[in-house]
Amino acid sequence: MRTAIVLFTRDLRVHDHPALAAACAGSDRVVPLFVLDPALQAISANRTSFLHQALADLRRTLRGLGGDLVVRRGEPVAETIRLARAVAAETITVSADISRYARSRARRLAREGSRHRMDVRAFPGVTVVEPGTVHPAGTDHYRVFTPYHRAWLAARWRSESGTPRAIRLPGGLDPGELPRPPSGVSPGAMSGGETAGLSRWRAWLVPSDSSGPGAPDQVCRYADDHDDLAAEATSRLSPYLRFGCVSPLALANAARALDGPGPAAFVRQLCWRDFYHQVAFAFPGLATKALHATREPVWRRDADALRHWQDGRTGVPVVDAGMRQLQAEGWMHNRARLITAAFLTKHLGLDWRDGVRWFFRWLLDGDIANNSGNWQWVAGTGNDTRPHRGFNPIRQARRFDPDGAYVRRHVPELAAIEGGAVHEPWRLSDAVRRDLDYPAPLESPRDEPAWLRA
Repeated sequence: MRTAIVLFTRDLRVHDHPALAAACAGSDRVVPLFVLDPALQAISANRTSFLHQALADLRRTLRGLGGDLVVRRGEPVAETIRLARAVAAETITVSADISRYARSRARRLAREGSRHRMDVRAFPGVTVVEPGTVHPAGTDHYRVFTPYHRAWLAARWRSESGTPRAIRLPGGLDPGELPRPPSGVSPGAMSGGETAGLSRWRAWLVPSDSSGPGAPDQVCRYADDHDDLAAEATSRLSPYLRFGCVSPLALANAARALDGPGPAAFVRQLCWRDFYHQVAFAFPGLATKALHATREPVWRRDADALRHWQDGRTGVPVVDAGMRQLQAEGWMHNRARLITAAFLTKHLGLDWRDGVRWFFRWLLDGDIANNSGNWQWVAGTGNDTRPHRGFNPIRQARRFDPDGAYVRRHVPELAAIEGGAVHEPWRLSDAVRRDLDYPAPLESPRDEPAWLRA
């Protein structure tokens, strides 16, 4: 009887899972395996908790198919090879990934598998279009999004893999214990797992009247409403994509099948995700090195200003609302991410790497490609063709939170200030300001910006 191991990494699902489907098609017995790497467990309590919930959900699903999720702790390659030898596995399948860590793990797994005469095979599944599949003539990746988007839409996407009907484990195998939840998790963090991800997917993409024609209520408004800070007008599927609880290809196919500007705008966002994955694949140092070093200014060091930014006490309400949402939910509205990142880099003149690290600590959806790529885009060191682009926080607030509802939701000190006046508390009367437990705006090392002038 042929035995295969499927090494799960950040592909925690059974639907459209090419590595799992291939193992089930080619082997009589299949061992789904996840190895808890101690080196990764302390980076973010939010992501660790989400991961643990996803593992518990995956175990329940696999048990429903007759199998189980085998959990081990230690160095992933060593533990995988040890288990493969114990069950006499001929094949190890894994989803290909793009980070420096993942690629090093894949190389070591292939080397050790070959040494033990095991066939190690990598499959797509982390992105819609694999990095390197489309590229301009004479170079290995796209550096500008718009031509990449055209090539991405025109590319031949792989076929979705079917969900296994049944999984058979070798006898006598100890599945191992699931990890205990960590402390320090954001109180409003979303729950992890394929079940939760598919439920959110259905709420986003399935029409409210499933018996009738037309696009769903949520996604059809996406083009118009996705930048509205106060509205719940985004899918919030990004953490489920980051951990592979939902398939990016299946999600893109489902959205692409719908008509209208809303679904098209949503698919475009999935393309942005793939865009940064192909950038990170070509430039593995994306989280720490500037893509365009010649554009990088001399960043200043100011520990107090950085701490105030981290704590949401900058004195600029829309910035503080975003930073507090980050800690409260482990998630931040994308428009707020742009505003807060621009405030750190363009207004305070602080290093984008400080922002990358802080977001990594809290974001459920934090990954090397998208977190780092977006930070470099805002800082002007990355893939933006307009590196000196500015983000006036007050103009952004007035446009995307005109009534101030987003700010009042996350900055309770300002909840009594009605309407758009909440965005500029420094313009209120002296009597009102004296009663506010709210700081004055942090000063910029540059000239005082126009939005602060009376």
